[in-house]
Amino acid sequence: MDWTSEWPAPAKLNLFLHVVGRRPDGYHLLQTVFRFIECADYLRFAPRVDGEIVLATPTPGVAEEADLTVRAARMLQAHTGCRQGASITLRKHLPMGGGLGGGSSDAATVLLALNHLWQTGLPRSELERIGLALGADVPVFVHGRNCFAEGVGERFIDLELPAATYLILHPAAHVPTAAIFGAATLCRDTPPLDPSQWRPGIGHNDLEPVACAAFPPVAAALDWLRGFAPEAMMTGSGACVFAAFADPAAAQAVFDQRPSGWRGWVARGLAQHPLAEIG
Repeated sequence: MDWTSEWPAPAKLNLFLHVVGRRPDGYHLLQTVFRFIECADYLRFAPRVDGEIVLATPTPGVAEEADLTVRAARMLQAHTGCRQGASITLRKHLPMGGGLGGGSSDAATVLLALNHLWQTGLPRSELERIGLALGADVPVFVHGRNCFAEGVGERFIDLELPAATYLILHPAAHVPTAAIFGAATLCRDTPPLDPSQWRPGIGHNDLEPVACAAFPPVAAALDWLRGFAPEAMMTGSGACVFAAFADPAAAQAVFDQRPSGWRGWVARGLAQHPLAEIG
């Protein structure tokens, strides 16, 4: 991988998501399993000698200084004292407010790519700490392994997950994460699981009832998908919902029956992040 490469930023699914408590500072304590899937955004980088970080493809409605890709690059500069700059081009496929971790994954890929391209030499553990300051989902994308996660989502136990194909639907809704976590009706006391006892199919998503009540398209998509796969679930804080299939053809057959106008994907689960081995 070098300055000519296109760097992937894959989506994630939460195979379950329990809220098991809340810290005094307001952050929620979670248990979840993260799985990477083959859907992804893609980034390119070009070196700059002026030390500036420039986003060549700004997101409409998002100020450059608030964009996670720009913030990630500037935080890496500040942390390492690097005087190099970069222009960043983002080819966006993952929806905002979808629960697939797109913005967090983009930020993590920036950290991984520029740490490599600038030769700043930080270990992944240090990049994870930088990522946590950007958002709770950023560290797992830096970590690069499918895993059982705890805390605010930053403590990992790596998992070998079975092969699976996922049908993912993206309802016509943008679900703000802060609104879901701030809801008075959110369950915050699910009993913790023993990570060694977790298996695919165990658990649920505590955020799902809140999102379904506030955003009817999420509820409609989940209800439809459960007609084919009763264990279908929402990922993250929504809006996307998904179901696992052992047979890719079966997943595609259900996807092909979706109501007209519904968006989504059929995607393989990945054994690890595509940049898991980058140094």
